[in-house]
Amino acid sequence: MMKQYETVIGLEVHVELATKTKIFCSCSTAFGGAPNTHTCPVCTGMPGSLPVLNKQVVEVGLATNCEITRKNIFDRKNYFYPDNPQNYQISQLYYPICRNGGVEIETSAGKKVIGIHEIHMEEDAGKLIHDDWEDCSLVDFNRSGVPLIEIVSEPDMRSAEEVIAYLDKLRMIIQYLGASDCKLQEGSMRADVNLSVREAGAEKFGIRTEMKNLNSFKAIARAIEGERERQIDLIESGKEVIQETRRWDDNKEYSYAMRSKEDAQDYRYFPEPDLVPVVIDDAWIERVKAAQPEFRDAKKARYVAEFELPEYDADILTSSKKLADIFEETTAICKKPKKVSNWLMVETMRLMKEKEMEADELSFSPENLAKLIELADSGAINSSVAKEVFEVIFSENVDPDQYVEEKGLKTVQDEGALRKTIEEIVAANPQSVADYRSGKEKAIGFLVGQTMKAMKGKADPGMINRILKELL
Repeated sequence: MMKQYETVIGLEVHVELATKTKIFCSCSTAFGGAPNTHTCPVCTGMPGSLPVLNKQVVEVGLATNCEITRKNIFDRKNYFYPDNPQNYQISQLYYPICRNGGVEIETSAGKKVIGIHEIHMEEDAGKLIHDDWEDCSLVDFNRSGVPLIEIVSEPDMRSAEEVIAYLDKLRMIIQYLGASDCKLQEGSMRADVNLSVREAGAEKFGIRTEMKNLNSFKAIARAIEGERERQIDLIESGKEVIQETRRWDDNKEYSYAMRSKEDAQDYRYFPEPDLVPVVIDDAWIERVKAAQPEFRDAKKARYVAEFELPEYDADILTSSKKLADIFEETTAICKKPKKVSNWLMVETMRLMKEKEMEADELSFSPENLAKLIELADSGAINSSVAKEVFEVIFSENVDPDQYVEEKGLKTVQDEGALRKTIEEIVAANPQSVADYRSGKEKAIGFLVGQTMKAMKGKADPGMINRILKELL
């Protein structure tokens, strides 16, 4: 009988905070600058430069459901690596700002709470870029000193599905807080996967490895399955799993050993001598709690109850805070939640997919979407024209009232002129008329299409259908 194995997974998630300046200096944190332009003596580790704590980091760290450490002390984590200019990192080992938390996830197996061991604050390192042409590595220190929180989970996950659900829940909470954009492809959210396997029913954990270089949810899922299989193959062949850090290559779908896993003592932690402790009082914590936004789960429930939306709609609309904000602001103007939901879920999603855009990149205003919905509902423009106008709103955020007027797109409401056009279409298409009269009801669709073509799309299909049926 084949042995059954259980996967045990814990995550270390690094999130770059959305502060305008770095954690211990006033350099910009903007993504994409020319290499080494967002730097100063502090974040490049020049001798004699002293850090100053960016208070915004502490405020963001409080916006979690963990026990909050009232007296925060920073520690030096000493290690040499080319992208680490000081040869140490300012972090928190002994007194992390948050402890003993947890988030609830939902998978195909049901609901489950994933424990959060701790969240601590630290500074990011630089970034090594390998130049294949010159066969050398270059370092960009723009990222050095960007404020990070590291969220360390308990080893509570048992599958890739649970890991993705946990990461998605964390990402939603952080995005709704406005604490980070959590873009894995830009490195503002990074997850290291600690994974081990053990025989089903065993109490003792197996030997774990840590996998790095995971920049998408799909890569994380593939890496988990690949490492699980690798460890099981080693155990089945009588070999030992080595505790080490591994680099996942998503193109080859294989992980490579980087270095043996360090223990805390290897880093020679000691209290950071250039930073005083940060003391947080209860009044500040209460102010931050009171200012927290409505999170996704509560928003979904409210959309179903208040706007009578199907759960499917509510789930899609709250999948991005930007999308939820557009929905709520547009609905507040036109008071037509289901119509707003339809425009966002169908046409907006279609165009986002075509243009390979994220919801955060949407630039049209709720006011212009509300105006378009009113134009379509009043019959001032028909549905095909409305879709055409929305594409321009999506790309250029034009005022639909002005655009429709300037382009002459309003529906022709003159029934006499429309009837005359339809009579000409009927006279020119005797075969379609005969087909319809012999019971082929679909034949009327051709006549409607010919009328719309003659009217240059500026007619009400309902009115065309009514007049056609009268004439036929």
